[in-house]
Amino acid sequence: MTGEDEHGDDNGGTDRHIRRRSGPLKAVGFAVAGLLALGAAGTGWVYWHLNDNIKSVDIDSALGDDRPAKSMTTPDGSVSASPLPTEALNILVLGSDSREGEENQKLGGGDSGGARSDTAMVVHLDAGRTEATVVSIPRDTLVTRPSCPLSSGESTEEAYGVMFNSAYAVGGPACAVKTVESMTNVRMDHYIEIDFSGFAKLVDALGGVTVTTDEDIDDEDSHLTLAAGTHHLDGEQALALARTRHGIGDGSDLGRIGLQQTLVKALLDQLSDISPTRLYSVADAVTASLTTDTGLDSLTELISLGQSLKGLSADDTTTVTMPVVTAPSNANRVVAEEPEAGELWESLR
Repeated sequence: MTGEDEHGDDNGGTDRHIRRRSGPLKAVGFAVAGLLALGAAGTGWVYWHLNDNIKSVDIDSALGDDRPAKSMTTPDGSVSASPLPTEALNILVLGSDSREGEENQKLGGGDSGGARSDTAMVVHLDAGRTEATVVSIPRDTLVTRPSCPLSSGESTEEAYGVMFNSAYAVGGPACAVKTVESMTNVRMDHYIEIDFSGFAKLVDALGGVTVTTDEDIDDEDSHLTLAAGTHHLDGEQALALARTRHGIGDGSDLGRIGLQQTLVKALLDQLSDISPTRLYSVADAVTASLTTDTGLDSLTELISLGQSLKGLSADDTTTVTMPVVTAPSNANRVVAEEPEAGELWESLR
């Protein structure tokens, strides 16, 4: 539970310190697409079913041409002759706290009147797909939210000094992408979203996930109580861990981001060593939980992405949180720290 109003506000604190961490985080597309490639090798029905699971949104059509330029850089600065893509790529990955549907409402603990992006990461793949950077954006960041197109044909109004995660709440995936592009001047080439119930089902399909926490956790909002140490969590517990903030550290969103990065690493390590007996159930959970842009809305496209990352090693992936400082207008919010944040985004163009 977030306890937020329609603009994504809550009473969480902030943290002045940014923690940069490098570690073995495999690219999301590689783990997922590699798994799908194996799952799809079974029968035509399996392929059709998994392919049909994937939901998509046409972000390119919604946003039009008023966007940052698309990066066309390849390893040698020319057009690649490889049958697989090798150009630099930026993917916005969102974890949605959608309350739509009975399962999401049960896990989310809120009403079904909307959704927010509880987790936001920009996954940058360098030209050649041999290095990756994953940048977490704190949802408490105050931003200028641009005018966004709505499915009704109308548009939202530009808003100043609102929380980052309000973009998804008022305008869905297209507005989340447009807000990220507006604040970073970096083109998001693709979009991937996973919801509450999908995340929990994925963890359960994997047989749970093992994580180690450095401190005791007791969070009334996420309903999670864990002693410091190593734990094997089921899907509902793992989701609670991903949403925990008030039971650790100073209760800031930055503490939760640290837990999320630890959890994602543990999940991707487990995905890379998946048991054949769990293969179909995991592939089914992954595809059923995904909403992508129309450029990634098929098994063929996801598999192509995964195969293009075969040269990406765990040690070549870096995780970092966007540099922020406490907002002058609100001690419970943060703003991008400049020039550090701008320099980070420039490095991803």
